[in-house]
Amino acid sequence: MAKIKNPVAKKKCLPKNRGLLTQDQAAGIATVFKVLANDTRLRILHALCLKEEISQGNLAAQLGLKPQALSNQLAKLQDLGIVATRREGIHIHYRLIDLCVSSLLDQALCLFEQAGAPGSLLNRAQICCQRVN
Repeated sequence: MAKIKNPVAKKKCLPKNRGLLTQDQAAGIATVFKVLANDTRLRILHALCLKEEISQGNLAAQLGLKPQALSNQLAKLQDLGIVATRREGIHIHYRLIDLCVSSLLDQALCLFEQAGAPGSLLNRAQICCQRVN
């Protein structure tokens, strides 16, 4: 049986000095991905990547969210240690404290753009079909 070549396997995706993930590491990473696997939280993180710090009110207005809904999502990100707060009078300002998130979002956006938006392959096929007919 011929061996299937995997171009990704040749790339150095992980530093060689790291061993196989332990069960605890895998569970921890899964927890992080579960928190990040939410479109609202991803938009919040992206907004925080674009600004050094932003007040909760301005962030809610920018994202079109009610303050309570935003507060719930920010609490989950804060529990994970991704964002931190600073109080100034009655205003609470949020900032990104885990800078890995910025590169992770950048990589995710890159993957999304390379794969194409959901349905983009179908849209291209429909356009091709319309040209043929």
